[in-house]
Amino acid sequence: MWPSAITAYFHYLSFMLAFGAVAVELLTLKKELSIAEAWRILIADVIYGISASLVLFTGALRVLYFGKGADYYLGNPIFYTKVGLFLLVGALSIYPTISFVSWIGSLREGKVPQLGQTQFRWLSWLIRIELVGWISLPLLAALLARSA
Repeated sequence: MWPSAITAYFHYLSFMLAFGAVAVELLTLKKELSIAEAWRILIADVIYGISASLVLFTGALRVLYFGKGADYYLGNPIFYTKVGLFLLVGALSIYPTISFVSWIGSLREGKVPQLGQTQFRWLSWLIRIELVGWISLPLLAALLARSA
């Protein structure tokens, strides 16, 4: 019982951290950033990457060793929809992550990253789409848990 409960706990906790980190990115991102805001976004993105990886790892543990068994999940199209959405959200996060990591050199020199209007719009939209994806995952999880 304990291993299953601990795995579920870390799965839910890492989900909340990932969602929160992306929300921080969106709420902090603006065309004219301060150094502190740029660092906040960068740190939020690191937290996002770690927690999203933990969501994937604990999710795999739950499918393979806990829950309703691998056969239940692997035979359910909702499971593939959920995993596909998770992977899509992960793919959408690549451009923002690369953009944020590219700021490190400037930030270490005490310079504010410069965002062009196009880059700012792309980052804003991608992060919004990521949040919609993260919001949709619990619905898919609830449907998956209740499907036959």
